Amino acid sequence: MVNAKMQGMNTANKHDERIANITFASVYPHYLTKVGKKGRTGEELHQVIEWLTGYSEKTLQKLIEEKVTFELFFQNAALNPNAHLITGSICGYRVEAIENPLTQQIRYLDKLVDELAKGRKMEKILRVA
Repeated sequence: MVNAKMQGMNTANKHDERIANITFASVYPHYLTKVGKKGRTGEELHQVIEWLTGYSEKTLQKLIEEKVTFELFFQNAALNPNAHLITGSICGYRVEAIENPLTQQIRYLDKLVDELAKGRKMEKILRVA
């Protein structure tokens, strides 16, 4: 039983490490395509990313050009104090239950992009009261 638990932890750690080392620049075009296919704009995507991270469009472009990893991307972000209000499932995981802080932040972003692509109203996505 201990071996199975250790293997599960090892797999989770490898998963966390793998996604931490993915560059934001490699995923960003997929975000644009996903929201664009559903009639949403790049400006709306930038608004969502800025809400979560505090990054202006200019800073975001610089991070893309520098090909920063998700680890560096979130390390330097000013995470929105209401990010904890992002809940639900993404990629088969409940975002509020993810234990690794970086993985959770990446999934927060995935969840926001997903909500944008699904046509959710911007005030709901940005958790405006």
